[in-house]
Amino acid sequence: MKLNQLLTICGVAAALMLGAGTVSAQNENGGGGGGGGGFRNRGNFDPAQFQQRMMENVRDQLGFTNDTDWNAVQPLIQKVMDARRDVGFGAGMGRMFRNRGGNGGPGGGRGGFGPQPSPEAEALQNAIDANAPKDQIKDLLKKYEASQKAKQAKLVQAQEDLRKVLTVKQEAQATLLGLLE
Repeated sequence: MKLNQLLTICGVAAALMLGAGTVSAQNENGGGGGGGGGFRNRGNFDPAQFQQRMMENVRDQLGFTNDTDWNAVQPLIQKVMDARRDVGFGAGMGRMFRNRGGNGGPGGGRGGFGPQPSPEAEALQNAIDANAPKDQIKDLLKKYEASQKAKQAKLVQAQEDLRKVLTVKQEAQATLLGLLE
């Protein structure tokens, strides 16, 4: 992964975390403007509502005013978003976010943020934590890398499918939004 892609992903993650804290704080304060909620009080955060707001923002940014056109494009945008989430931050960044003040140990409880680690990432991390033999770690690393390449290929395909139905202006805006590369 290129450095600028990693920085973009980290920026999106930071924005999502800040957005989650803002939504939570607004929910606690009757939708008002602010004050203290932050990450401590995420109990009111509704991921479905957050996802809906994100989609509405994308719709507005891409200039869709016709429901029929939007309904045709929205599943393609969702595929891109899902694939991008699956590619995630890599095991290290995802684990780092999940370990911020959660219940229990690494990845435990609701205290984290970021994608769920893949079985390949979990197996590799467990082998590293257990000081497994070099050959076992090497084998698990190859499996993890293969799974990441498959997820990246899925993202590229989803982006190509979306690109086919957008105008040039929408493609440019989708690129600025981080949906396309």
